[in-house]
Amino acid sequence: MIDGTRLTKTAIRWGMVGGGRGSQIGYVHRSAAMRDGYFDLRAGAFDLDPERGRAFGVDLGLDPDRCYPDYQAMFAAESARPDGIRCVTIATPNNTHYPITRAALLAGIHVICEKPLTFTTAEALDLQAIARERGLVVGVAYGYSGHQMIEEAARLVADGTLGEIRIVTMQFAHGFHSAPVELDSPATRWRVDPAFAGPSYVLGDLATHPLYLAQVICPDLRIRRLLCTRQSFVASRAPLEDNATVLMEYDGGAVGTLWTSAVNAGSMHGQKVRVTGSKGSVEWWDEHPNQLRLEIQGEAARLLDRGMPYLHAQSLGDDRIGAGHPEGLFEAWANLHSRFAQAIEAHEEGDPARAAHLRYPGIGAGVEGVRWVEHCVRSADAGGVWVDYA
Repeated sequence: MIDGTRLTKTAIRWGMVGGGRGSQIGYVHRSAAMRDGYFDLRAGAFDLDPERGRAFGVDLGLDPDRCYPDYQAMFAAESARPDGIRCVTIATPNNTHYPITRAALLAGIHVICEKPLTFTTAEALDLQAIARERGLVVGVAYGYSGHQMIEEAARLVADGTLGEIRIVTMQFAHGFHSAPVELDSPATRWRVDPAFAGPSYVLGDLATHPLYLAQVICPDLRIRRLLCTRQSFVASRAPLEDNATVLMEYDGGAVGTLWTSAVNAGSMHGQKVRVTGSKGSVEWWDEHPNQLRLEIQGEAARLLDRGMPYLHAQSLGDDRIGAGHPEGLFEAWANLHSRFAQAIEAHEEGDPARAAHLRYPGIGAGVEGVRWVEHCVRSADAGGVWVDYA
């Protein structure tokens, strides 16, 4: 159980690009990173408006001299300081992720980046090569994977409780954009603009979350081919989709489906992952993250609760309070930031193998998410055809 004891020697000196005043995701990152003392915010380039960004940084308690007008100035100045930042979080629109991440890595700074990591697989592989060459960590913000019951689902698959895995059913389908809300919401407007969002909307913004959860739960499944159809039910969003369905075939015969939507009217969040094997199934729903439904054929269905002693030991290590008390999004993100920090320290000390046991979305997860979206778009734009996954 987490009790506030830090598992790293020191807090990671840390900066942010983006995530300024009014940014929901910026606050989520800051809350998660600093919650357990693993990160110490020292610098930032928080806003396209330098004065507004500087004022926000000062309000956060930063030294005004370390509130920079842009990321280039921050990386140049911080990499020259003996007390410069060791890691940066990138919480900016999608089109900036690649150049900012690349600049950070070339400056010798570890990165935690919002998803998608890049627009193209080629760009993502370039970042992976730089990070590997320089011994740097790149974490990707698949925050839901920090929930303890995802770990329990993975353990139930690993220990054979479900039998041979046959079917993976994924969805992230909310209804909050069932009307053209982008007309009045700048935060939504860029997400439906290809110049900022890239080649997809809900496939990259929503679907990669349950896709990664399924990869955590079933790490041995490898996609062989997929078929995608996508629609723009709010016509002004074309060519970007606000609804999509993906069929997947895995090596070994298992199959998967993923439905993602921003126009599922009436749905609050609608993110679920269900894994079905030859003996039973598990299902996790992010609106009830402290519970995991376990169904064994021929037995009464069970609802497993976070924090209970019948869970696998590995599913209890990130608990912050006993069973029955709810934990949520901020705790899940904080769990991931603990792992990011431990991985960063291990890499800096020349012993990355020390962090090999930590389950966190690293550069490989970022590459895979971009590759998957690329294949989905290629299939959909060819008329919804099967494409080999290479």
